[in-house]
Amino acid sequence: MSNTCFILNPTAGPNRRRDVPALIARHFGGANPAAAYVVRHTEGPGHAVELARAAAAEGFAVVAAVGGDGTVNEVGRGLLGTAAALGIVPQGSGNGLARHLKVPLGLPGALRRLAAPTLSRIDVGRLNGHPFFCTAGLGFDAHVAQHFARAGSRGLSTYLRVTLREYRRYRPVPVEVEMNGQRRATDCYVLAFANASQYGNDVFIAPRADLRDGLLDVCLIDALPVVRAVRVSLAMALGNLPETRAAEYFHTAHAHVRAGAPLGFHVDGDYLGHATEFAVELLPLALAVAV
Repeated sequence: MSNTCFILNPTAGPNRRRDVPALIARHFGGANPAAAYVVRHTEGPGHAVELARAAAAEGFAVVAAVGGDGTVNEVGRGLLGTAAALGIVPQGSGNGLARHLKVPLGLPGALRRLAAPTLSRIDVGRLNGHPFFCTAGLGFDAHVAQHFARAGSRGLSTYLRVTLREYRRYRPVPVEVEMNGQRRATDCYVLAFANASQYGNDVFIAPRADLRDGLLDVCLIDALPVVRAVRVSLAMALGNLPETRAAEYFHTAHAHVRAGAPLGFHVDGDYLGHATEFAVELLPLALAVAV
């Protein structure tokens, strides 16, 4: 097995309570000397990008993100354009990309898988130049991501509490969406660009999304009154939102969006700010993964 660099976010999930390096050593240590490895800790936002880029330059074949979706995004960004493959040891609250790729969510299982991984490649999306591997979006999901980041605690219960609170406050924004040679004026409550099928926690925004088809699944919800909100919530949990007609779906490799007012946006669950113009593109099979 080729050498592996683990990039560990010490503030993510169970990492705060368990001796993760010791568990890594159990699976990659003396009993398997061919599996040379190092563990490097992040020290703040953006640091995982630098560590991943450096690990790839040093010749590590696999660079594994040990953390949540934010850590996975940072490590993946650092590996774009390199020969190294992204590994995932899911330790976050959502673990969207790991779930789509069927990486074991338990730490021992994920490490066993990574000790003998299968290599492949996946598509990569970009929203206003920001790479994403799972989902990106405009509107309510970005609004929730913004307030979730300020909530002071993580986890599904906090996310649900923030979502319910902000649902009563949020109002859609008029947008013009251009894709596949057509323009459409509509309201945007949610405009999600899905490379993978879910946000995380098995909440499926685009259950038919394929990481290797060269297309993004685009989900548009123009308004969300109470009855439709209940239908959408249940359908996202059941993985059948496209069948409900509570949302519209499109497929594209490129899109351009103009908003009538500043609109929040996120990539892989991280809120990045507000803008009035958005360029979306897909880079086919741009990242190697080891899962």
